[in-house]
Amino acid sequence: QGSGCLPVRSAVRRVAQSIHSVEAMAETAGQPITCKAMVAFGVDDLREEEIVVAPPKAGEVRVKVICNALCHTDIYTLSGSDPEGLFPSILGHEAGAIVESVGEGVTSVKPGDHIVPGYTPQCKGTDCIFCMSPKTNLCPKIRGTQGKGLMPDGTSRFTLKKDGSTIYHFMGCSTFAEYTVLAEISCALINPKADLEKACLFGCGVATGLGAVWNNTKVEAGSSVVVFGLGAVGLAVVQGAKAAGASHIVGVDTNLKKFDIAKQLGCTECINPKDSDKPIQQVLVEMSPTGFGYDYTFDCTGNTEVMRAALEAAHRGWGESCVVGVAAAGKELSTRPFQLITGRRWLGTAFGGWKTRDAIPMLVEKNMKGEIELDHFITHRFEGVGAQKDAIKALHGGDCLRAVVKYFPY
Repeated sequence: QGSGCLPVRSAVRRVAQSIHSVEAMAETAGQPITCKAMVAFGVDDLREEEIVVAPPKAGEVRVKVICNALCHTDIYTLSGSDPEGLFPSILGHEAGAIVESVGEGVTSVKPGDHIVPGYTPQCKGTDCIFCMSPKTNLCPKIRGTQGKGLMPDGTSRFTLKKDGSTIYHFMGCSTFAEYTVLAEISCALINPKADLEKACLFGCGVATGLGAVWNNTKVEAGSSVVVFGLGAVGLAVVQGAKAAGASHIVGVDTNLKKFDIAKQLGCTECINPKDSDKPIQQVLVEMSPTGFGYDYTFDCTGNTEVMRAALEAAHRGWGESCVVGVAAAGKELSTRPFQLITGRRWLGTAFGGWKTRDAIPMLVEKNMKGEIELDHFITHRFEGVGAQKDAIKALHGGDCLRAVVKYFPY
């Protein structure tokens, strides 16, 4: 029965390859493309619309988005919590895509190449002190315009077909659309044999969790770790800590449904903070291997009270607490200075410290070699741009890690 499916699969693959061929792409190069997109017109107002995507300008790349994984950051912005959130806009930033055409001066990718968009760009310029420094991945080259929902020249490539009105970009990606335009420095070129539905996970959440462990805190073998929030990012932290050789990994979440997968990935125990009347940091310190807290703690919730608890659960004298989750607009951190004076360190991470265009291809290769497993993160699959609404419902359901929406066969 399995072998009988092979001719059908081969036929589907041939059709998909012809659709995405360089020749097919050449027919649309330099021309506006009309396609479907989910447009956010306001808080929780997401609608499927026809949009027009302009050709790429100098230093830009237009891509055909094959699939998109829904991230909590998209929901965060749609809910109105994002201080940089703009409407109307096209959300989405965790995707796999194929280059359709390139603008003047683009040399690092060409039509037909497979890429993963990076919301944190990497210009690689020798005059960029951030790209040249091994200490950070925060390239500021297009930060000013990206934060305003625009391309580097200060304009948008999106218009609503029915009235020609401008639509803003989002995080330099806007992958809730069948086609989008990216800055060249935001395109990570990956192996064309990679499964895009898995590769897209390295565009944000999974890469962020792994990098928080491997790059920002550099967790050592034998360490004790606490992870607050067992969503996709938190579970990537667990997976990274396990790979680093951590001996004690505690998962903290109020959703008991997450405990089984957390333990499969490396948690030695999981606790629900609602099970005790004591502050969770006190519970954790008391149960820690030394009685003085944990070597490394990670907040993956975006809740500032949880961030405080994570710091205060870190080990006296040397504990490090990493803020991974993004807090809502206007929220501030607080703790007693004594917590820092007694040796704890507070740090944060953006995209796990990875330099996008260098790191994403490497992470994809590791997945293809079986060194980084991803299958468990994809709990839901949908088809068609309009299915982003189904993905959002799934994410709110409590048992979803990543919902991947496929737009085109490939």
